[in-house]
This record gives sequence, C-alpha cells and structure tokens, in this order.
Amino acid sequence: MPYDDSPPPPESASSSNPDRPWFARRPLLAVSVAALAPATLAGWVLVQVMSGDGGPAPEARPQPASAVSPQQPQQPQKPPGDAKSGTGQATASASPSQEAAAPASPGSPQAAAPQGLLAGKVVVIDPGHNVGNFQHGAEIDKQVDIGTNRKECDTTGTTTNSGYKEADFTLDVSRRLRTALEARGVKVVLTHQADRPFGPCIDERARIGNEAKADAVVSVHADGTAAGNRGFHVILPAKVKGGAADTSAIVGPSRELGERIAGNFTRTTGSAPANYLGGGTGLVVRDDLGGLNLSTRPKVFIECGNMRDANDAALLMDPQWRQKAAQGIANGIIGFLGG
Repeated sequence: MPYDDSPPPPESASSSNPDRPWFARRPLLAVSVAALAPATLAGWVLVQVMSGDGGPAPEARPQPASAVSPQQPQQPQKPPGDAKSGTGQATASASPSQEAAAPASPGSPQAAAPQGLLAGKVVVIDPGHNVGNFQHGAEIDKQVDIGTNRKECDTTGTTTNSGYKEADFTLDVSRRLRTALEARGVKVVLTHQADRPFGPCIDERARIGNEAKADAVVSVHADGTAAGNRGFHVILPAKVKGGAADTSAIVGPSRELGERIAGNFTRTTGSAPANYLGGGTGLVVRDDLGGLNLSTRPKVFIECGNMRDANDAALLMDPQWRQKAAQGIANGIIGFLGG
C-alpha cells in the first residue's frame, strides 16, 4: 500500500489512544477543532455584547413600541427658549389631543386677557350738585362766568317730597356708572365725591373735563318739576360762541353721545322719554348751562326722572332701578366710544 512519509505530528496533537497512527487520528482532530470553534465564537460574541463594544449603540437600534416600559413613559423634549416668556420653537409638533389637554397657565401670554377696545379712553362723570351746598348758600350763590353770561356757582338741587336729595341720587348713580365703565377698561374721573364742603362750581366742573382730555363727559341729574311730569331727558349743548365759550367743535359729537345714552337708557330702565319737553324724543338743546357752554369735550346732561312726581320718585329711590340707570348710561357711553 502506498506509504505516507510525512513526519508524525507532535505528541500534544495525539488522541487519547496513543496506539493509533497519527494519520488515522486526523479525522478525530478535525472534528474536535470543528466542535470547539462555534463555542469559542459564541463566547467572543457574548463578551462583546456584555462589554458594549462592537456593533451599533443601543439607542441607534430601533425598538418596538412595546419595549417602552409603562412605568417610565417617554418624556417629550422641551422646546428651547425662555421658559418665562414662552419663546423658542418646539422640535416636534404636538398632536391635537395633546394640545387640548394642555391649557395655558394663568400667567402665560395665551391666558392673559386681551386689552379691550376702550383701554386708554377717559370719561368724566359729573355728579350734579353736592349735599354740602345746603350749608353753603353764600358760596354757591356767587356768580361765575359761563362765557355768554354770568350765573351762580351752583345750586342745592332738588329733593323728593319725602326728602331724598338729588345730590345723594346723582352721587350714587355716578359711582355705579364708574364701576360699569371701569369694568370695560375705561379710565373714569369724578368731578367730586362729596369730599368737599360744597361745589365744585359749574365753571370748575367744565374745566375738570377739559383738563382730563375726556373722550366723553356726562353730568348726572334729576329734575324737580311739577307732579305728573314724568320721564327722562338728555340735554345737549347748543352752538354757542362768546367769551370763554365755544361749543362749535362739540355740538355734533355731543348729540351722538346724547342719542346713544337716551336709547340705551330707555331699553335698560324701561323709562319713557319726558312727556313735558323734548317732543317725546328725550333730547333737549340748551344754551344757558355753563357746564355745557365751557366744555371743549363732548358733553351732555341727563335728567333721569322727576323727583317731584311720586311715580318717578319711587324709581329714583330704588337702588335696583338706580343700577339699571347707571348701566343704561354706561351702555350709551360705551357705544359712543366704539366699544
């Protein structure tokens, strides 16, 4: 038989049976090596996985949604920018359900109440007369210049038959009116709050509105005519020019202001226009009132009712009706200002 003259392998490569010739032992050696190789490879792979070396980083490997633990939900990434001002852009858009579930906080820009159309508007409210006038007859009787004439500083105003003073009525309605206007963002100035002994005089009342650069001025009153005369009326400035008086610039806007107040006053209080003057319109034009003649701002007077008529007096003394009266006047002013 042919003879293989290759040298024998070293002793370390021999099988457990040393009697077998080396060439007969090669298949067994090959099988052993073949069996050992996969085990060695598996061990190497396990070492690489445990050490984190070799292969892509874990975050680079896509994972199914089920791999996210429900105990540790993924948190959305916060957008960059100023946390206080809310500036910065989000890196990913939120779903509609997420947006609906996250309303703006009270301090955020989205939650801030927008400025109203009337922000920056100024209204001067003039409560007619002063309860102190009754104790200061000499002072209020002094004459003041009203442009085309001279007239007393002020009067006491009228009262109901039961003694309810016009000055108390006008101050109460004026305060309610201020509250209604300020709720709409209007800056309100009162000519007085019975915080002075008497007055102010009619020329000073006009001056307060002029210096405030008021967008509208309303003087609140109640009439004191004969019983049976009922209803309200709004007094508008006539076109007057003389001395310190010149109403030419305010006649038009004052009429618009008066018409709006008259319409809203009727709707809110249910009171009808006066049945004794104004031809049922609730509007009267006068040229003898210093508070109108000396005004350079749109201005009207409103006589809310007749204190000498029992039916009107009952309304004027009713706090709930006075609230309606204030709201009706406020609605007219707001409409005039464009609110």
